[in-house]
Amino acid sequence: MRYFPLYYDLLHKPVLVVGGGEVASRKIESLLKAGAYVSVVSPRLDPFLSSLAQDKKISWIKGFYQEHLIDEFVQIWATTDNPELNHRVHRDAKLAGIMVNVVDDTEHCDFITPSMITRGRIQVAFSSGGGSPVLIRNLRRTFEAVLPQNLGLLADFATSKRNDIKSKLSDVTQRRLFWECFFEDKRVKAATSTHSLQSCYEQMLDEDNFEPAYSVTWIETGKDFEMLTLKALRLMQASEMVLYHQSIDTVYIDSCRRDAQRESWKEVSELKVLLEKEQKNNSAVVVLLPSMSKALQSELSLCCGTVDVLSYARQPLEQK
Repeated sequence: MRYFPLYYDLLHKPVLVVGGGEVASRKIESLLKAGAYVSVVSPRLDPFLSSLAQDKKISWIKGFYQEHLIDEFVQIWATTDNPELNHRVHRDAKLAGIMVNVVDDTEHCDFITPSMITRGRIQVAFSSGGGSPVLIRNLRRTFEAVLPQNLGLLADFATSKRNDIKSKLSDVTQRRLFWECFFEDKRVKAATSTHSLQSCYEQMLDEDNFEPAYSVTWIETGKDFEMLTLKALRLMQASEMVLYHQSIDTVYIDSCRRDAQRESWKEVSELKVLLEKEQKNNSAVVVLLPSMSKALQSELSLCCGTVDVLSYARQPLEQK
């Protein structure tokens, strides 16, 4: 992974864009949405940028790029169709210690911009490190079709309740469990107004049925991660503790809840001890198993009692 993903706060920060054409227009539109103070240096502006300049939404430095112009900017964008000029901007920015992006030239970029899906304050970013933009666009379209349209509404509501939920639930684990139950509620998923969310919020707080409880989900993995069932993935994402056999492929482990604790085991006797510990902690546990041989099934039954493999990665049927 060459690029470290992060979100950079550009609100009220000065950004310089070198170039006034179509490429600059696309970048500036996003920069303005982020609240940046954008200055553009170019002898000419395309009609869109010209209208922004007339409306005082951007500052136009009419003329050719000069080295002294980069002073006091936190970020520089080189968007011209002149590679020599773009590289000169890059060189000047590097000497001045300023972050710089030369559009469509990843070797001259301190940062790159991902493809984005935006639902209000929710942002989902996709990137191939600049290697395959068409593939990333296809991925974005796929996700756009399945992400709920009310994500922005849910995010705004949860943000508005940050202080209120702390006053009602002092324990951080209780708050996490509450929000997990809240966002999984069918009424919440279908909500189109703050009023309906408020009703669900108050009712669920009154019911107070989100205390942590011990549970174990047994998931048999396979050779093909893409054959993992949706139910298995959902349960993996709900786990608080992941107990995985040391032979399990890391793709399964990494697909579990990001902030869940993880411990490996080799022998079933080790697993039994770990499960007893998590039972005392009232944790939601996911056990990742290798392919279930008869010997392993028998050993699990002897040490851990009845083991119901609820979800597992099925191998595709052989072609006839």
